[in-house]
Amino acid sequence: KIFQAVVSCVGRDGTIYIIPKSFEIELNKLMTEIQSNFKCLGLLEPYCWKKGEACVVRGSDTMWYRGKVVEPGGSTLQVQYIDHGCIERIPQCHLYPTTLYTAVPPFCIPCQLYKTVPIGNFWQQDAVDCLQELLTNEEVEIHVQELPDNPWGKLSISLYFGGMSLSSFMAYQKYCVAEDCQDISELELLEGDIPVPRSYMLPLLPIPGDTFPVRVTHLVSPKEVYICLDPSTNLVKQSATEGDANCDSELETLDEALKWCNKSVESFPFLTHFRTEMPCLVEYQDGLWYRAKLLSIEEFDPVKILVQFVDYGSFSVVPTSRLRHIPYHLLKYPVQAVRALLAGFKPALYDKNVKRIPYCPEWSVEALWAMMECVEGKQLSASILALSPEVTISLYEDDQNLVHMKLIEMGLAELDE
Repeated sequence: KIFQAVVSCVGRDGTIYIIPKSFEIELNKLMTEIQSNFKCLGLLEPYCWKKGEACVVRGSDTMWYRGKVVEPGGSTLQVQYIDHGCIERIPQCHLYPTTLYTAVPPFCIPCQLYKTVPIGNFWQQDAVDCLQELLTNEEVEIHVQELPDNPWGKLSISLYFGGMSLSSFMAYQKYCVAEDCQDISELELLEGDIPVPRSYMLPLLPIPGDTFPVRVTHLVSPKEVYICLDPSTNLVKQSATEGDANCDSELETLDEALKWCNKSVESFPFLTHFRTEMPCLVEYQDGLWYRAKLLSIEEFDPVKILVQFVDYGSFSVVPTSRLRHIPYHLLKYPVQAVRALLAGFKPALYDKNVKRIPYCPEWSVEALWAMMECVEGKQLSASILALSPEVTISLYEDDQNLVHMKLIEMGLAELDE
């Protein structure tokens, strides 16, 4: 059985507690009922608590939760939140004994990784810390492998986050030994040289002549842009045999995979070998890591590399400390940004007294800024005129007027028949 779940807690012994997404509505109903029934303080008078006794617990968020006494004695008791799995020491004044909800089974399920043996036969503290950092409150995919021998035992599962097997990831980090690691060979590609060929896939493009929604993610010049096909609109017609490479679900999966990579990026080796077009992860100015490819070495002391962010089209020169090997599974998602030339116009007559774009001197800087105002942050549409030798498109505003007509009106460009 396969289902989606949220990891509510990772125990000190490495037990992974999950709440299936299908349970969330019922759990929320129960929580609402508990809050309406318990509006008091905890039990203030002396009470003899017993191990395993049912209770409600007043959490640090002032909400009441179902609990179970794990270890009585003293002014604080060890109590487990039975719908979330976590165990805490709770003052007696934050507890209240009750048998109101004992007929309702716990909503969280204790799990262990299938055919995965931690080093030393128990999860070391650094491994537990890693699991907690990776998984707590995150949505994951659960593959049930074996049912427990008793109803209160641990479910044996394979767990996937961002398309990656957790067992494979933990084995790669040397925290455990795992059988049947489907992804371990992919993770090992992070070590040393990445074998050739290793490159990103290109997205499928619509049939020439069809109009489709796009966003401009980067401008090189008024004529050369990078576009991203709008993921919120599925393309009905395809130019190849497969489905829409830019559909919502795939983009969400890429975003999810990148989110997980950002959580564990410290475990990915820095790049030590460089080749043109080599895929990698690059740290952007916002502190997050994105998919990119190497273009050239720009400086040697210290070494700085020109890279391109493949899902946006933009370029950056970065030190090697902001370059890391990319997990192989991130290469299965097509790049999101496509380079395209805009048809129908050309630069206005050259005027040496006008400030030019240094790398594209046929265009004025004013024309570049004008085009940026026309496209930046706007929902546009495009139609492919040619796929080779280069992708060439007509780009339209939402009123179906050609974007470049504003440059024509301003005298910054001319019509090109």
